[in-house]
Amino acid sequence: MISFANRVAVITGAGRGLGAGYARLLASRGAAVVVNDPGVAADGAATEATPAEEVAAEIRAAGGTAVAEHSSVATPEGGAAIVQKALDEFGRVDILINNAGILRDKAFHNLEWPNLDAVLDVHLRGAFYVTQPAFRAMRAQGYGRIVLTASNAGILGNFGQANYGAAKMGLVGLMNVLRHEGAKYDIKVNTVAPVAGTRLTEELLGPLAGRLGPEAVAPVVAYFCSEECAVNGDVWSVAGGNVSRFFVGRTAGYFKHPEREGGLTVEDVAGHVDAIRAEAGYTVPGSVQEELQGMAPLLFS
Repeated sequence: MISFANRVAVITGAGRGLGAGYARLLASRGAAVVVNDPGVAADGAATEATPAEEVAAEIRAAGGTAVAEHSSVATPEGGAAIVQKALDEFGRVDILINNAGILRDKAFHNLEWPNLDAVLDVHLRGAFYVTQPAFRAMRAQGYGRIVLTASNAGILGNFGQANYGAAKMGLVGLMNVLRHEGAKYDIKVNTVAPVAGTRLTEELLGPLAGRLGPEAVAPVVAYFCSEECAVNGDVWSVAGGNVSRFFVGRTAGYFKHPEREGGLTVEDVAGHVDAIRAEAGYTVPGSVQEELQGMAPLLFS
């Protein structure tokens, strides 16, 4: 039985959908939870809703421990306030789930810059603003688990979601750096790419939304948040009971020795596209250093 007793979790965008499911599951297994949600509409416009209060009250009524927090992740001050709530209430922060999100979809040729800024502010900059103060606290205490939320709209691409897709792939880059910087402090950073029926996806998924419940994603995120988590720097796709890994692979490619065969030409590239793209024999480097080490035998042969 994986327990979160004596652990403190901060979850952004936890007033509805996936975030609320994460909060309920972690609280049911003993975590003290900061339920963050400013109560905005799906496009980020302000509303008068108080979903964070409702989820926190539900958790307390079930015997768990939770407090509501209403700051926006979209400013450095808001990110700091969210983490400070955990420190003030519970004295530490062990788990951070960056889940807050909005959508402002437009085909790229019609994309207005304010809608680019709004999506980047919540998804990408917002993750920076919340994660940095949490990372500092985790580094000082020598333990932490951070979960970022990507999307197949960024990993694979989806029509009309240039702003959203770019922000989501930016989070994968953030994860790849933080997994190295946090490793010696027992801070593990992983990314979930969920496909689930929520208010943000109901129009995109259509009839599939009912078959892709948020409850199927929560156990995967909880695993990433646990002390038992054995991976660091993974991106897992989760949908309706299926869990799989996305990864970046490097093909063996084409090599022309610069000293023995002369410099690479445009014609060389054009003539070896199939070899460059061939997926047989690919590797999955874990760092920039590992990729360079893989090149060294060719360069010094």
